Amino acid sequence: MTTQNSPTSNIEVGATQQLSTKEANKVALGALIGTALEWYDFFLFSAAAALVFNVHFFASEDATAAAMASFATFGVGLVARPIGGIIFGHLGDRIGRRKVLMITIVGIGIVTGLIGALPDFAAIGIAAPILLVLLRIAQGLFVGGEWSGAMTIVVENAPLERRAIYAAIPQIGSPIGTILSSGGFFLVVKFLSEDTFNSWGWRIPFLAAIPLLFIAIYIRSKLEESPVFKELIESGETVKSPLAETLKHSWKQIIVGMAAALLGVGGFYLVTSFIVWYGTNILGYSSDLMLLGSMIAAVVEIPVLITGGRLGARFGASKVIFWGGLASAVAAVPAFFMIVSGSEILVIIGMTLAVAALSFPYAASGTVLTGLFPAKTRYTGVGLAQNTAGMLSGFVPMVATGTVAAAGSHWWPALALLVFLSLFTAVAGLIAPRLSVNLPGFKH
Repeated sequence: MTTQNSPTSNIEVGATQQLSTKEANKVALGALIGTALEWYDFFLFSAAAALVFNVHFFASEDATAAAMASFATFGVGLVARPIGGIIFGHLGDRIGRRKVLMITIVGIGIVTGLIGALPDFAAIGIAAPILLVLLRIAQGLFVGGEWSGAMTIVVENAPLERRAIYAAIPQIGSPIGTILSSGGFFLVVKFLSEDTFNSWGWRIPFLAAIPLLFIAIYIRSKLEESPVFKELIESGETVKSPLAETLKHSWKQIIVGMAAALLGVGGFYLVTSFIVWYGTNILGYSSDLMLLGSMIAAVVEIPVLITGGRLGARFGASKVIFWGGLASAVAAVPAFFMIVSGSEILVIIGMTLAVAALSFPYAASGTVLTGLFPAKTRYTGVGLAQNTAGMLSGFVPMVATGTVAAAGSHWWPALALLVFLSLFTAVAGLIAPRLSVNLPGFKH
C-alpha cells in the first residue's frame, strides 16, 4: 500500500519545487567526490583481500583457508555497516546531512591510511590480523553513514521529476573507486617487482588515500544543507528517535530496500573480488589481467549507470530494478563461460558483461531506497536498508569461495549465486512502489 501524503511529504514537495539544475549539479558533484573516495578506500580492501591479505596477515599452508579468512575480514567490515548506518543515520536525521557527511569522509580516509601503515603477521604476529580487523570495523562504521547520507542529500537537492537522474550520480563513485583502487594495484604490480610489491609496494594505494582525503574535504565543504531538512527543522517535524520511528513504521521498507540494493553490491563484490581470486588462484590467470578486467568493467559501468538513471526518471526506478535484475540473471551464464574460457579478451568481456548488467539495478537503487522512507527518517531508513544489503554482500565472496571449493573448484556455484542475487533484487522492484512515499511528480 502506497503511503499517502503526510505533513513531511507536503514539506518535501514544497521545499523541492524551487530547486534549480545548477543547485542540483553542485550537490551531486560534491556527493560524487565523497563517494568516489569512499569506494576507493573500500575497494582497496576488496582487491587486497584477494591479492595480499591472505598472504601477509593470515598465515596458513592451505590457500583456500587463507583466502576465506581474508574474505571473512572483508565481510567483518560490512557487518559494522548497519551499526554505522544507525549511528550516523540518527545524527543525519537530527543535526543535518551535511555535518555528518564531513565526519564520515574524514573517518574513512584516516582509517585507510592506517591500514597502509599496518605491520604484517611476520612483523608483529597475531596482533597484525587483529588490528586489521579492528581497522576494517572502523572503516565499515564510517562507510555505513557515508553512502546513505550522500544519496539523501542529493535527492533532497534535486527536482522531484529528475531525482532518478541525480540519484545515479553518487553511484558513479563505485566504478570510479574501482578504477582508482584497481588502477593503483595494477600500476604497482606492473612497475614494481613481485618481491617489492609483496614487501611494501601494496601499501602505496592505501597511503594515497590521505592526499585524496584533503581534496574530498575541500569539495564537500562547499555543499549546502538539504532544503528538505531545513524545512523539517523550521516546521518542528524532526523526530527524537529516528531509529525507533523507522523500525516501528518502516520495517517492511527496510526489507524491500535491502533486497533492491543487494545485487548492485553483492553481485559486484562477487565479480570484482571473488572472480579476481578465482582467476588468479584456480584458473592461473595473471593478477594484472584480472585487475585490468575489473578496471575495464568499471569504465563501462559509468555510462550504464547514467543510462539507468535516465531510464528511471522516464519509466520509474522500480521498473529498472525489475528488468535489470532479470537481465543480470540471463547475462550471468555467458559471462561465466567467457570468464573461464582461458582467452584474455573473453575474460575481460565476461567480467564487463556481468558488471554492466547488474549496474542497471544499482543505478536505480538509490532512487528506490530514498523513495521508501519519509524525509524525517530517510537518512536512518536508507542507511539501515543499504547497509544490511552491504553486510550480507560482504560475505558473498566467502560463500562463493567455500561453495566452489566444495564443488571441486568448479565455478557453477558462483554462477548460481549471481543468478539468485539477480532474481531476488528483481522481486524487490515489483514490491517497492506499493510501499513508497507518495510524492507528486516522482515516478517510483
